[in-house]
Amino acid sequence: MGASYYPSGGYLFPPFNPLSAQGCSNAEATERSLASTPGSNSSPSSPPIVLSIAGYDPSAGAGVLADLKTFAAVGVYGMACITALTVQSTQGVRRVVGVDTGIVIETLDCLAEDACFSSIKVGMLAYVTIAQAVADWLGQRQEIPVVLDPIIKSSSGKDLLESDGLDVLRDAWLPRADWITPNLAELAILTETAVPTTGPETEEAAHRLQQMAAQRGNAELKIVVTGGHADAPNDLLLMGNECLWYPGERIHTTSTHGTGCAFSSALAARIALGDEAMTAVKAAKEYVTGALRYSYPLGNGKGPLNHFWQSTFV
Repeated sequence: MGASYYPSGGYLFPPFNPLSAQGCSNAEATERSLASTPGSNSSPSSPPIVLSIAGYDPSAGAGVLADLKTFAAVGVYGMACITALTVQSTQGVRRVVGVDTGIVIETLDCLAEDACFSSIKVGMLAYVTIAQAVADWLGQRQEIPVVLDPIIKSSSGKDLLESDGLDVLRDAWLPRADWITPNLAELAILTETAVPTTGPETEEAAHRLQQMAAQRGNAELKIVVTGGHADAPNDLLLMGNECLWYPGERIHTTSTHGTGCAFSSALAARIALGDEAMTAVKAAKEYVTGALRYSYPLGNGKGPLNHFWQSTFV
C-alpha cells in the first residue's frame, strides 16, 4: 500500500477521560479514582496514570524528569521508575550507572500494587539485566499499552545501553512493545542496515523492523520513525501495511535535547487519554514541534525543550 500524508496543524488537546485507563478495568479505575478524591460522591476526577521507566538526567532535558514534565503538560498523571543515574548536563553525558535490577523490579511492583497504569513509556534501560527483567515484568501485564523509545546512544555519543542489550531489545522487547519510536540512527542499529536517507529507505527499514517483530510473535507492533535528524523532519507511522507520513517543520534552535523522550512520552500520554493511533501520533508531533518553537537557551550545550509551552504561550 502506498504511503499517505497526515496534515499537521489545528490540533486541540481535549480534556482527559478518567475512564480511559487501560491498565485496570473501568470499574477498578473508577473505584480508585473516587477513593483518591476527598469528599467525592459523584464522578471521578483523577486523570489517567502513565508510568515512565527510564534514566535520570540531572539537567532535566531528557529521561524521567522530561517525561514527567511532558505527562503533566499533556494532561495525565506521571509516575516513574528510574533505571539508571547519569552524570550529564546540556553539554553531554559523562557517566552512566545502572540502578540495581532488584530495586528496579521492587519499585515497579510497589507502584503496580497501588496504581492502575493507562500506558507505560520505556526509555533508557542501560544494562542487559535491567532490560531483560523489565521486559519480563511487562510480559505479565499484557493489558497495558507500552511505548518503547529504544535509547541506545546519547546525542553526544555515549553508550546508554550495553552492547548485548541490543539482542534483548530485539528478542524480548519487540515481542512485548505495542509501539516503538526509533529515530533514523536507532532504526538502522536495530535492523542492522544503513541509516536511511530517503523516504523509501525509511519505509523499507521500518518494514524490516516490523517483520522482525512478527517473527517474534508480535505482528501488531506500531512503528513511528522520528525524522528530526533528517533535512526534512518528517515522521513515519507504519501500522499494518499502511505507511503514513507526518510532514514536519524545521525549527531553528539549539534547544533540542530530549526530543525523542518528549515525543514518546507525549504519545504514551495521548494513548492513555484514549486517542486512536493516527491522532495520538499527530498530537505528539505537534506537541514536540511547539516545545521546540518556544524553547529558550539554557546551559552551554544543547538546551532542553519548553515542555510547558502550551500553558506559557497559548
